[in-house]
Amino acid sequence: MSENNNIKIFDIIIDNFDYEDIIKLINLSIINSTQILISYATAHSLNLAVKNHDLIKIFNEFDYVHADGVGVFIASRIVHGKNGLEKKITGSDFYPLLINEGIKYNWTFFLFGDTDETLEKAICRNKNLMIRGVQSGYYYNEIKLIEKVNVSCSDILIVGLGCPKQEKWIVENKDRLSVKVIIAVGDGIKVFAGIKKRGNRFFQTLGLEWVIRLINNPFLFWKRYLVGIPLFLFRVIRSKYSNDKIV
Repeated sequence: MSENNNIKIFDIIIDNFDYEDIIKLINLSIINSTQILISYATAHSLNLAVKNHDLIKIFNEFDYVHADGVGVFIASRIVHGKNGLEKKITGSDFYPLLINEGIKYNWTFFLFGDTDETLEKAICRNKNLMIRGVQSGYYYNEIKLIEKVNVSCSDILIVGLGCPKQEKWIVENKDRLSVKVIIAVGDGIKVFAGIKKRGNRFFQTLGLEWVIRLINNPFLFWKRYLVGIPLFLFRVIRSKYSNDKIV
């Protein structure tokens, strides 16, 4: 892990580490039976935090927040120069690694979020992964869900409700959950299911996967990307030269 362990963008603490660092932290948490909370920061979630300062407090209650996507990587270099993030990482690249390591170490999982159909595909696609329970994110009784998670005795709870709902849910319920590792993944359960459209390696390398999402669902994503990305870059540049880092 880098000696410069974290940075701040819009007052959200983002950890300066790579995929292997996250896996080591998860493994230590499971071995030592200590609970950790992990989320991610994208240009979109950072834009949301600018408008909702309570979300900044929620993010900073997580033990670790990893950057997700080229936008945050570029922003870190704009704001912090050579002390910015060392590597571009994405959840879509991390979750397959998490699955492989989960199989290797016999970690147990509970998946909460997305649809019943997606969850069923995740189970079918990962027959060697120990998934002890699932719950759709579109309908659930919170008390019964927490009981279901705890009874499963899972090591890792994957929460895919989208930002900021998933972060709020995790922070509000962490003390009632017996799982050791809680990870917010957005639409990452689709990666578990093998149905997330990412584009070819060229788009992935250049950090242009958002273009594929926009093409596949322009109605849902046009504002997030066509408006959100320029707005994010404007806010980042402005924050670099502003005494008030939340702009």
